[in-house]
Amino acid sequence: MKICIVGAGAIGGYMGAKLALAGEDVTLIARGPHLEAIRQNGLKLIMKDGSEQVITNALAISDMAEAGPQDAVIVALKAHSLPALAPAMRALYGPETMVVAAQNGIPWWYFRGIESPYPDYRVKAVDPEGVIEQNMEVSRVIGCVVYPATEISAPGVIRHIEGDRFSIGEIDGNKSDRIKQLSQTLTKAGLKAPVRTNIRSEIWIKLWGNLAFNPISALTRALLSDITDFPLTRELARQMMTEAQTIATKLGVEFGISLEQRIEGAANVGAHKTSMLQDIESGRPTEVDAIVGAVAELGRLTGTPTPYIDALYACVKLLEKTVHKG
Repeated sequence: MKICIVGAGAIGGYMGAKLALAGEDVTLIARGPHLEAIRQNGLKLIMKDGSEQVITNALAISDMAEAGPQDAVIVALKAHSLPALAPAMRALYGPETMVVAAQNGIPWWYFRGIESPYPDYRVKAVDPEGVIEQNMEVSRVIGCVVYPATEISAPGVIRHIEGDRFSIGEIDGNKSDRIKQLSQTLTKAGLKAPVRTNIRSEIWIKLWGNLAFNPISALTRALLSDITDFPLTRELARQMMTEAQTIATKLGVEFGISLEQRIEGAANVGAHKTSMLQDIESGRPTEVDAIVGAVAELGRLTGTPTPYIDALYACVKLLEKTVHKG
């Protein structure tokens, strides 16, 4: 397949490297020192077991117009970056191009493709002006829940920490020919790519913990194990997750595991620094709008009080502003 990775950072670079190694025609969209390092030396992938491979058969560029139409576009940008780039992504689309939305949080397309009391509602926390939807036909979209942990350890170098699963699903729940082909392509590259008929439920299960543990860690600078071990922050997470579960249940989501099991799952990860804390420490914008703000928005939409979620959202937004000002 002809595949373009928009945002060839930690996750996108990992996916692009695995696909290129499997012989797919891969284009990496990157920028800055990371792009220059890939161009000069190839993209180095360091796996969890310490093995290393250098990918030199992938095109690395910054201008999407150079890439031309693709079979699949994997969007591995953080959600807040997408509105600015959505218009330029049109250069990557042919009549049958799939767009795989590999992002955290509530996606912009959440209410599209399903029967819902809110069929025309746009999630403003992730697509404030409707720019994404105007430039990305919803018929192209494939949902994706990202599980691997990876990092850019140096420009042009991706380190795989753990995990290899990317659950995918059509947003209308169909097991289409194209999603079967995509799953086969990812599987051939050594990734797990189960096809889900209800991708929204899986989005919520991952989000369920992230919407609590990410902001708490950003505000306290604590590791995941610290938050789950300390009774007060564990209870705070439980309250936020209870609010979120009430919203999701109103939207027809079935979790399949208990709230306590989800907290224990986070506890078992151990001394882990969440992505939101890493962003704060690096002075980067966080994914707080997609992960926390969008859930608060859905609370208002469904008439569900979210005092704990609202409070943490406000605090992280102010922290972000303070960090950027500094």
